[in-house]
Amino acid sequence: MGTISLLAGIDLLTGEAVPLVSDTHKSSDFVSFLKILDAKYPEGDTIRLILDNHSAHTSKETRLYPATLSEDRFVFVFTPTHASWLNMIESFFSKMTRQMLKGIRVNSKAELTQRIYQYFDEINADPVVYHWTYKMDEIDLDKA
Repeated sequence: MGTISLLAGIDLLTGEAVPLVSDTHKSSDFVSFLKILDAKYPEGDTIRLILDNHSAHTSKETRLYPATLSEDRFVFVFTPTHASWLNMIESFFSKMTRQMLKGIRVNSKAELTQRIYQYFDEINADPVVYHWTYKMDEIDLDKA
């Protein structure tokens, strides 16, 4: 049957989770995810992404795409090595695994993909906004 890859982000202002399911986890997939985010948010907004140190997040192809946009369209903040658990999306993936993936049986990658997108639709029907202790303006991104 094979495997699939899930790229996702959570909008901290609305609580909406944005998914992309693909057959691979390559730089081109991550760039496709960036394009989804670019199309979703108004031009001129800065999109900050908390990322782990996966090679797809730092590749030449990945660096080239944001360079075609306004200078501050995407701001990448990387978690320390072996600390991806600091990224809120990792908690979301854990919750999704417990609530939806644990013990399911599917007949195809297409069915699994459909179920994942359905889960995101259900979560996004009533999104929950996470309330941070720190304000983004108080965080020095140059030191992050």
